[in-house]
Parts: sequence; structure tokens; C-alpha cells
Amino acid sequence: MLDVLIKNGRIVDGTGNPWVYGDVGIKDGRIACIGSIDAEARETVDAGRKVVAPGFIDGHTHSDLMLFDQPFGEAKMSQGVTTEVVGNCGLAPAPLDPARIELLRSYIEPVVGRASKPWTWRTAGEYMDALAAVRPAENVATYVAHGSLRIAAMGFEKRPASKAELAVMKDLLEEGLRAGAIGLSIGLLYAPGSYTTKEELAELCGAMVPYRGLLAAHIRGEGNHLIESLKEVLWIAERSGVPLQVCHLKAAGRSNWGKTSEALELLADARARGVDVACDVYPYDAGSTTLTTLLPPWALEGGIAATLGRLQDPSVRARLKAELREEQPDWDNLVASTGWHSVYVSAAATAGGRACEGKHIAQIAEERGVDPIDCALDLLLEEGGNVSIVYFHMAGTDVDRAVTWEHSIVISDSLGCVTGKPHPRTYGTFPRLFAKYVREEKKLSLEQAVRKVTSFPAQRFRLGRRGLLLPDYRADAVLFDPDTIADGATYQDPARAPTGIERVWVNGVSTMTEGRSLGQRPGELIRARSRDCGCGHHFQS
Repeated sequence: MLDVLIKNGRIVDGTGNPWVYGDVGIKDGRIACIGSIDAEARETVDAGRKVVAPGFIDGHTHSDLMLFDQPFGEAKMSQGVTTEVVGNCGLAPAPLDPARIELLRSYIEPVVGRASKPWTWRTAGEYMDALAAVRPAENVATYVAHGSLRIAAMGFEKRPASKAELAVMKDLLEEGLRAGAIGLSIGLLYAPGSYTTKEELAELCGAMVPYRGLLAAHIRGEGNHLIESLKEVLWIAERSGVPLQVCHLKAAGRSNWGKTSEALELLADARARGVDVACDVYPYDAGSTTLTTLLPPWALEGGIAATLGRLQDPSVRARLKAELREEQPDWDNLVASTGWHSVYVSAAATAGGRACEGKHIAQIAEERGVDPIDCALDLLLEEGGNVSIVYFHMAGTDVDRAVTWEHSIVISDSLGCVTGKPHPRTYGTFPRLFAKYVREEKKLSLEQAVRKVTSFPAQRFRLGRRGLLLPDYRADAVLFDPDTIADGATYQDPARAPTGIERVWVNGVSTMTEGRSLGQRPGELIRARSRDCGCGHHFQS
């Protein structure tokens, strides 16, 4: 007897092949059979000729800590997401040196948020064990984060790592890879990652080769320095011999709009010469990060506490104001071409800061009667550096070009802080993909869109037998109406639920119906080493 029988579905299996009408049988957490099925089942669901697809994989998120406090994952589950990949952009709560834990907290919390659970781990493997014990509703995989490695080994020092410090980082990285991490993430826009040379990163990446680890790169510059930053990470990948995932590809700043054409040609040329490179992208023309990211790298040396100390020095303020008003030759000034009216506060730490949520920096400055740069620096001081922002700095045509590129994966890049007015991608990314790019604008076929969020990320991130509706694959599945699926989230009302997602299953267990969580937590921690697929390589089953 089957556990679940989904009848009369328009099956989009994740391969990219044309859909077919048929049934899907689930037993013991796996796909048992597909086709015209005449069998008894404990539960039978009539799909009514709506789409049955593999569960969506969000391959780039910052839910590292949020999953401890929100294990049911309603924001993602309501979109059809059954797997998240965390540890991105060099930001993660492990590994850590207990003597530097406050440095690490201040570094990651504006992006990954906070959790009520004490940090009982030290290594990446111990963090994974703690997350596995929570058993969230979704499946989870993680990278080892370079920024966290560097803080554990040498704090926020603005210099190359010594041989001893690099050895510490290699040891911590290999511990995480042995525990099942899928690779190394770097965030070269963020200090202390920004203090690292490409040679140091290539040597560190060399430690991943025996583990077949993936390098996920938030590149050094996504605006004026986009092309040279892409060349840097391609050099690292070629030098070390590891596959490369370029994170949230974009061309930031009005003066750079259109550069995604050159960027994608650069990646295509690299693939032609044998570099295993792909990218991911979110389907919005606004990004989200921390307010400190807008500061020059020198201002962030020593960590957030040191930065806040500098902001109180009038001479430092004068230098910051001079630099932030102009494009810079050696770092990307993200607001020089789009202005402070393009940046709004999405989340803050205090009651006073929360009153600014949803307001643009230019508007807050006008209300306070101060210069916008002074306003931004004051907010950082008032909030202890913990200010999240949304900023509009991309052209829709660039986003479309990246979303529709053959080798791109669609992701949310959602932050772990969902208070205030977070970016609507947290609640709407995957329905938006199907509503905008498939149904309305017809820039992707239904099968192409499904592949971008199922089998392609499953293969790319070594998630094992997931991402396809095939016998013996994990029964992560979503039932949705292609005629009504749509994102409801907006920038001013970001927590609105999507429409059109009817049922979600994780490892064969029904977790959500019509947007309502069923209170089940069948998710697994996916370790990139724990199943022999029969060809000598090991993957999570």
C-alpha cells in the first residue's frame, strides 16, 4: 500500500522535459512509482490536472539561525520550498573561537538574525549536529563560511593570513567538509573577507579538492568592479581546481546597467574552456543587506564595535562623507549613482530604529533635518550597527537576462531577520518566478522554470536523490496551480502569502495545505558525503 497517491497531475519532473499527465505514488519517504497507477493508498489526492513538481530548492538563503526558532519554515514552505542552503556569503554562526564570539555575532546578526538558542557549537560540524537535532520542516544543507573561518583564526585583522592562521582555517574548513558541508562560501564585499587576497583564497580552496567542494562567491564588487571581480573568482576556481557558483549575479548602480551581458559572456567563455561555473539570481531589482555594507572597507577594520567607535570621530566622519559622495576607484560605492532615496531601512534593533522601518534614508534625513550620510551614520550608532536595508540598484532588464540564462539558478537570498519590512523575496520568490517569467511574460517555459529550482540546484549543490520526480528519489513535492500561482508580497507589505501553492510534501510527509502549516517536521540535514550512488562518489540519500 502506498502512503500517498497523487492522481491526475500535470507532472513536471524537473528534468526540463515536457510535462505529462499521470499519477505519483509515494512510500516510505520516496517516490515509489509514476505513471498510471492503480493502487491503494493511505491518502489519495486529486491534483485536478494541476502541476505536480519536485519540491523547490532555495539554494541561497541566510536562515542559519532562524531555523532554530522557526523550525516550521512557513515563509518558505508556503512558496513550495522543501530545501534551503545556508552558510552563504561567508556568513555563518560556525566555526567560532569562544574568545571572538562577539566579533562573530556582530558580523553575522544583521544578515542571519538572532536565535534564542544558545550557541553550543564551536565547529561547523557541531553546528550541523545542532541543526539536525531541531529537525526542521525543510531539508537543509550548508557551506562552511569563509568570514567565520577568518574571524576564528585571526579576527578582523586587515592583512594577509600567516601560514599558521591559514593552517587553522584549512583545518576548520576540512572539519566542516568531513561533516558534510557542500563547500566554502566567500563574501568578498564584507570585511574581513574583503581583506583576503585571491592567492590566499586559492590556497584555501585547494583543501576542498578531495571533497569535491563547491566555491560559492559573493564577489568583491557588483557595480563598477563587476567584471574584474568576476575575473578574480574565476582565477581562484581555475587555480585551485574547484567548481564555482557566482552568487546573486547583478549589475549594481545606474552607470553599470547592462553589464550583465558582458558578465554572462565572461562566464560562458569560462565554461567553454572547461571551468565548472554557474550563477544564481533572485527575480527582483532590489537587493538587501546591512547598512554597514555601504561603508568603505577601511571603516570596517576591527569589527563592528571598532567601526562604531570611528563614527564618533569628526575627522573620520568628514572622510566618510567625502568618499560616500563620489564613485571610488578601489571599492564599489553602492549609493553614489542611485542615491539615498534608493535605500530603505528594513529592520532595526531598537524601538526608535523600528520607527524608521520602511522609510528611505533620504526621507528619514529630511525628517531629522540632517544630511543623508550623517543620518545613515547616526542610525548605525543608535542601533549598535544592527541595521538591515533594502536598496534599489538594478535594472529589470539585467535581472531578466540573469534569470533566463541557461546556467542560472533562481534563489531568494532571504535574510534571517524577518522583523520590520524585510525584502519581499522572503515570501514571494518562487511564486514570482512562475507568475512573472512563465505565465505573464513567457520568458521561460514551465519546464525550464521548474528545472531552475529543482534538479539543477540539487545537482549543483550535491543534494543527492532530490530535485526529480523519479522512482527512488526523495519524495519532496509541490502541487500548484499554474494559472493562479503568484507572489503577494510587496515592499511595504512583505509578509503577504502567495497564492496557487496547494500542497507541499517533504520526505513523503504532507507539511502544508493551502498555505496552512500542518505542524510536521520531517526535514533532514543533507550531508554531502553520506550516500554511495553506485559510481564511487558519496552523496546524501
